Amino acid sequence: MQTLIGIVTVIVGYIIGSIPFGLLIVKIKTGKDIRTVESGRTGGTNAVRAAGFGAGLLTALLDIFKGAASVWLAQTLLPGNHVFSILTPLAAILGHNYSLFLVNRDETGKLRFHGGAGGAPTLGGAVGLWPWMFPVVFALGALVWFTLGIASITTMAIGLIITVVFTILAIKDVLDPIYVWYGIIAELFLLWALRPNIKSSCLEKSAWSNQV
Repeated sequence: MQTLIGIVTVIVGYIIGSIPFGLLIVKIKTGKDIRTVESGRTGGTNAVRAAGFGAGLLTALLDIFKGAASVWLAQTLLPGNHVFSILTPLAAILGHNYSLFLVNRDETGKLRFHGGAGGAPTLGGAVGLWPWMFPVVFALGALVWFTLGIASITTMAIGLIITVVFTILAIKDVLDPIYVWYGIIAELFLLWALRPNIKSSCLEKSAWSNQV
């Protein structure tokens, strides 16, 4: 019975993550479809580009809440079950990146899912697992942003920071070691979602090297 409840919880986590707050906020504020702006993603960074700082901040906060809410749901329905406590927010990240509500067919007829890169719900899931993660990631993420000024690298750093912090806490027996897997898998999701940015950066570096 617990397994069935857990599976349903993971599915609900995916649905929660699929809610495209960025698209809704930008649409209400400007009438634009955020998917036609810059990167086409629905997260906070692109919401800033499409509708300004306020829209981006609200989008980021709501996307963080999606990740945290999915953890709280799992912990409420299956208290003490750490496996589903990490699987549910991971499902929310997938929902955010590949939204159930943002599906269309491309020119070849294949289904294409739209969404964000997953940074905010990744942070939200970590906050749901350990509330003090928010100030830690906020401080270190801000350091990365103000040092490099590249949003995609800052997003990728979120998963890495979470993994390192959970590893330290697991070593100190503060949290269950399975939480480390949340950080690792979430980071893989981020890297996969941001592979166009990574590819673009590599091409730019290659072009620069050839010029030198």
